[in-house]
Amino acid sequence: MEFSRRDLLGAGIATGALTAGAFAAHAAGLSLGASSSAAQAVGTEQNPLKIGYVPIVDAAPVLIAHERGDFKAQGVHTAAPVLFRSWSSLVEAFIARRVDIIHLLMPMSLYLRYQLRVDAKVLGWNHTNGSALTLDPSLSSMEQLAGRTLAVPSWFSIHNIIVQQRLRAANLRPVIRALPDASRSEVGLIVMSPADMIPALAAKTIAGFAVADPFNAAAHLRSTGRIEQYLGDMWRDHACCATVVHGDIARSGPLAEDIAAALVSASAFTRTERESSAKVLSDSYLPQDARSIAYALAEHEAGSAGEHCAHANWGGNRLDFAPFPYESYTRELVQQFSRTLVDAPTGFLSTLNTESVHSDLVHDGPVRAALSAYGLQAFNMSGFERNEEVSFG
Repeated sequence: MEFSRRDLLGAGIATGALTAGAFAAHAAGLSLGASSSAAQAVGTEQNPLKIGYVPIVDAAPVLIAHERGDFKAQGVHTAAPVLFRSWSSLVEAFIARRVDIIHLLMPMSLYLRYQLRVDAKVLGWNHTNGSALTLDPSLSSMEQLAGRTLAVPSWFSIHNIIVQQRLRAANLRPVIRALPDASRSEVGLIVMSPADMIPALAAKTIAGFAVADPFNAAAHLRSTGRIEQYLGDMWRDHACCATVVHGDIARSGPLAEDIAAALVSASAFTRTERESSAKVLSDSYLPQDARSIAYALAEHEAGSAGEHCAHANWGGNRLDFAPFPYESYTRELVQQFSRTLVDAPTGFLSTLNTESVHSDLVHDGPVRAALSAYGLQAFNMSGFERNEEVSFG
């Protein structure tokens, strides 16, 4: 199939061109499920599992699992995690099989699997909540966004989906590829790298952004931005990023089970040992200042002054680490996506069967088994089903 730089740029992943290696790997069928001896032997001392990540707290479980030795305890050898500056470069590396396991925006996994037709599988969630809508401190209400511009990290992000619904609930009209007209209550949406969002907000280039932490925390601590509302206050315990592996790894049996067990152990540690996890991330993996990372992990749960909170009992301000990928979420995600403006190809969404997409995209057997062995109570789980609670008002 035709696979071009435009595919990634159209998704609003970030800037950056596909490498020749990505083209070659895709053309050779590696990303479409063709197995190789290297893929079959991954996780060994000779061919360690290669981790790729973008520097946000969403990546915590895979990073902590490497740092603490959770992978090693399961007999999985891992190379030092590799930092990628953009979603584009991370996806390129994944397609070229330069990395084996990545954390990826959950909606982007849909794009990767069904638009680009890459044999990618969601093995579990990285975390829940952990994102917010942050505005210019001079704005005291959503209505004041009319005629202004908001930034999101990707068209294929939960941030884009939720913020558009929140704007509509405030009688505002999201627009893309057009200057927003205040008289028509329009709010412009653009894609921007998270690292650029705080400087753009300080320069008044944008009026706000919806993104994962620690960028909301950093804006709050610097008084550059005001947290208007946590996204978890609009979609209870939603997943932002998921752990994605190549299909042959997901279908590998013992290896997938060992990976899932390591991630469950790391997630349990991270959700309870927040301060020490923040130190690990700030010391070794994330370039943001340690105070912002610690605030995002350990202090956001106390809330910040001036935020809107519609559902206090949801705990939407609390970044949590819950690895089980609920089927109800995948179904709701597809439905919400169909109502979202996206400046990229979205025809594939109309071909998806909401009742079967989860079983095709998500390989939850290994994490289900790992959670059962570890104990559901460690994640406040009562079972493997739930009802989605969504409210954008």
